[in-house]
Amino acid sequence: MKTITVDASKCIGCGLCATTCPDVFELGEDGKSQVKDAAACDHCNCQEAIDNCPAKAISWQEMTNPKS
Repeated sequence: MKTITVDASKCIGCGLCATTCPDVFELGEDGKSQVKDAAACDHCNCQEAIDNCPAKAISWQEMTNPKS
């Protein structure tokens, strides 16, 4: 299973992702994008946010299950 992530070190704080997928992304107090609700990706077009991010700070990451 994959989840959406933002690399804060690459983010330039343009807000395009939050405009594209406001249920998933928000700008934090530092002015950088952060994932607000990754589960909301099922209801929007996160791939558009990934494709349009000028800093290439957004990506899909494989979720790993912790071993018991």
